[in-house]
Amino acid sequence: MSREWSPSSWRGLPIAQASKLSCVLNKLKTLPPLVTPSEVNRRLRHQLSTVQDNMAFLLHAGDCAESFEACTHENITAKIGLILSFSLILIWGARLPIVRIGRIAGQYAKPRSSGTEIIDGREVLSFRGDNVNDISADNRTPNPERLLSAYFYSTTTLNYVRSLLSSGFASLNHPRDWSLSHVRSPTLRAEFERVSEGLADALDFSRTVGAEAEGSYENGGRRGVLGEVDFYTSHEGLMLHYEEALTRFLPMPSSRLRRERPDSHAYYNTSAHFIWVGDRTRQLDGAHIEYFRGIRNPIGVKVGPSMKSDELIRLLDIVNPDRQSGKVTLITRYGAAKVDQYLPAHIAAVRQSGHPVIWVCDPMHGNTQVSNTTGHKTRHFSNIVRELTMCLAIHAECNSRLNGVSLEFTGEMNDEGFSVTECLGGSMELVEDELPLRYQTFCDPRLNFEQSLDLAFLVSNHFKNERKAGKREGDNRKGGDAVTSDVFLELVERKQL
Repeated sequence: MSREWSPSSWRGLPIAQASKLSCVLNKLKTLPPLVTPSEVNRRLRHQLSTVQDNMAFLLHAGDCAESFEACTHENITAKIGLILSFSLILIWGARLPIVRIGRIAGQYAKPRSSGTEIIDGREVLSFRGDNVNDISADNRTPNPERLLSAYFYSTTTLNYVRSLLSSGFASLNHPRDWSLSHVRSPTLRAEFERVSEGLADALDFSRTVGAEAEGSYENGGRRGVLGEVDFYTSHEGLMLHYEEALTRFLPMPSSRLRRERPDSHAYYNTSAHFIWVGDRTRQLDGAHIEYFRGIRNPIGVKVGPSMKSDELIRLLDIVNPDRQSGKVTLITRYGAAKVDQYLPAHIAAVRQSGHPVIWVCDPMHGNTQVSNTTGHKTRHFSNIVRELTMCLAIHAECNSRLNGVSLEFTGEMNDEGFSVTECLGGSMELVEDELPLRYQTFCDPRLNFEQSLDLAFLVSNHFKNERKAGKREGDNRKGGDAVTSDVFLELVERKQL
């Protein structure tokens, strides 16, 4: 793409999912950044490069859409606790570092397939997220002041997350503090306790031999993970006026990936460490791709069934012409019934192009359905498992490797300590009649705490079996994948999941 880039060069191009927003942008341009180039360059970009090289695994998870109302210390603590619990289980099975990117502190906008919807027999504007309009059908007029509110809610959330993680909450010495108390499944509780006890033994041994390290930076990340952990924020870069207002021309810190000149500057999106472009807004000649091609942040691209292989390569040519390591994460979301139809061709095309990418599976968005019983939008746990395990198997068959997962889940509970009831199945065997009990999502259905841990143990066991198979073959990095994936699918068929 030959035309010169600037944070506003997307203006005048076709913009999918547009809203009329204007009056608070000048104020946003004067407010402090939420994230720094050092966090983006020295830490996240480096760590994503290790994910790309199969030396770490990416966990991208959180809410489908945050709400201003849910910005409470209880909800934020529950979300972070679930992400930490999930990553601990993955570490235990995979024996790999986990790069944690939350869908948090800015995920307030949602794309919609239609500009209007029918509620109680009347047509109203679609709800596009708290930073655009209100979820109440009586107040759907877009209000630009909500963008300013989104900035301050994001700031508040990020500040609390940082203070939480720096205060010892993330310490591996007490993982039971991460909201496990309300899990009803005795099997899940016992399995998590087993991992916790094994971890306690390992930490005790480390302390005995003097090997426990305090948090320090090495190779762009924290060397000691016993106290603090690295945690990054993300959201879909949907509202381009907002993203442009928070784009800053800042000095580029040197990293192990690239030594910058002292006077080197670049454009950073300072609203989050990582932003992604959705499947509805990734048009090659559209405004979103034009904006995304110029920012220094690592970015994600959603890849669905409508993405042609040649289109995918042209898109990569646009957003990463220099083929930088750790720059682009491809988040595939086909649906369990279509993943084998599209993923192999996409893997082959990317390999042939030579583009470096991180492959992540989003098993949520292609598996949404409407309950015939209650009319609620939902997802079945078995379909989520099926798409994820098929991705694992297909990557192995194509001599590739799945580098991460992207999930919509929540650790939220009601006042009685019960998890949300938005997705069917899992170890709690949630059925359609139970969906209305605690259906709290602002947009898409999310896995609850128990269902999330179900999935964490499945993935962890896959990697544990892979490691064992690799040892038998004398190669810890290869082998053992398809058999494990078949076992997953067999469990689904038996309705044990």
